[in-house]
Amino acid sequence: MQNSFYREIINDHNLHPAHKHALDGAPIELRGVNPSCGDDITLRLRVENGVITEGAYTGDGCAISQASADMMLDLVIGKTEEEARRLTDIFMRMIKEKISDEELDELEEAGALIDVSHMPARVKCAVLGWRTLDDALGKSK
Repeated sequence: MQNSFYREIINDHNLHPAHKHALDGAPIELRGVNPSCGDDITLRLRVENGVITEGAYTGDGCAISQASADMMLDLVIGKTEEEARRLTDIFMRMIKEKISDEELDELEEAGALIDVSHMPARVKCAVLGWRTLDDALGKSK
């Protein structure tokens, strides 16, 4: 059952992404590339008074990379940069280590990617958007 739920969420975000579009004039823009498999996204953000007010991405890649970026934006739009960095940290720890049930709940749908931690070849796909977000927020300072 968990596996079908995982596939359903990934497929929905991959086939019907809410945030995969241009965001003209976004002051923060950063490209993230996974050269080992060809995943390639460009993340664009608007941050006002420390809050991520808008976000979008464009690019190509596998279903996991594209769905993960879409879920990430669902989660961080409306959050402060600090909150977004905290969620990024939780996501990265979920993939690489272990997190609490409470932290998993904070990730909302992105928590469905927990099983990627058991698929080493897919880890880079899942974290591409999150790494790009963290790097982009670092450059916005």
